[in-house]
Amino acid sequence: MKLSVVIPLWQEEQHLAETIRVIGDALEPLRGDYELVLVDDGSTDGTWRLVREAAAAHPEISALRLSRNFGKELALCAGLERARGDAVVVMDGDLQHPPALVPEMVRIWEDEGYDVVEGVKRTRGPESAVRRLEALLFYDLLRRLSGIDLRNASDFKLLDRKVLSAWSAMPERSVFFRGMSAWLGFRRKQIPFDVEPRVGGRTSWSAARRTQLAIRGITSFSTLPMHVVTLMGVAFLLFAVVLGVNSLVQWAQGVALTGFTTVNLLLLIVGSMLMIGLGIIGEYVARIYDEVKGRPRYVVAETIGADAGRSLAVAKR
Repeated sequence: MKLSVVIPLWQEEQHLAETIRVIGDALEPLRGDYELVLVDDGSTDGTWRLVREAAAAHPEISALRLSRNFGKELALCAGLERARGDAVVVMDGDLQHPPALVPEMVRIWEDEGYDVVEGVKRTRGPESAVRRLEALLFYDLLRRLSGIDLRNASDFKLLDRKVLSAWSAMPERSVFFRGMSAWLGFRRKQIPFDVEPRVGGRTSWSAARRTQLAIRGITSFSTLPMHVVTLMGVAFLLFAVVLGVNSLVQWAQGVALTGFTTVNLLLLIVGSMLMIGLGIIGEYVARIYDEVKGRPRYVVAETIGADAGRSLAVAKR
């Protein structure tokens, strides 16, 4: 199998048939030497029914349904661990990642020898100013904290089999696909694309989910926030020493320290910093807690296509 195309799905009933048709037309130059790996991430609409119908009509489709909604990152894990191709393309199921670029990605991989061909956003599509600002702040903060530059990055990538093997050897359960694939390195080439409007449905990326992903990305690739807590403690210690010396001098001179405003402000500031520091440490403890439990990344409820038993075994490891 030359190419696997992994597509996570959630509540895609309205446009799944159109998505499969457009992707199939784009992959026509490969003359059938490919597979579509569809991962239903616990959809509650008719997505899985349509997946079954499509798999019955198209032998190149294999699929798995997760037992509940585990999130896009873990649905990607399920699809990548099932893929059999010499190269794997990851893309969304709403056609915001243009399928027409996949043949060009394959050509670059074959003819130019790049291990990773990644789509980068030339334009971000119909996005609100708030979301653009959120993305800008997150990527800038991640770059400053971890050194990983993901500006305009996307999940739209082609990975060579050796890159996928290296990625599969990363066992963490707190998954941030873009960061993990960037951390691996390898020879990579970027290909720009314009984010298209969604072909149907509504995005599931609420503000809460975006915030959760941002926290996961930062805590997975940088321990600097914990060092910042230490630096804040040192700064307040120095401030306390200066304030203590000043108080002793005033006491020795018989000058009373008037008013409680300064004391109140100090208590509020120190208390806030302590709570923020405990919160930051708590995020890292939560990451450790998730890892040491040893639960599987996902649970497969049903599979369609070849090697179904292999996918179930991977889910239970």
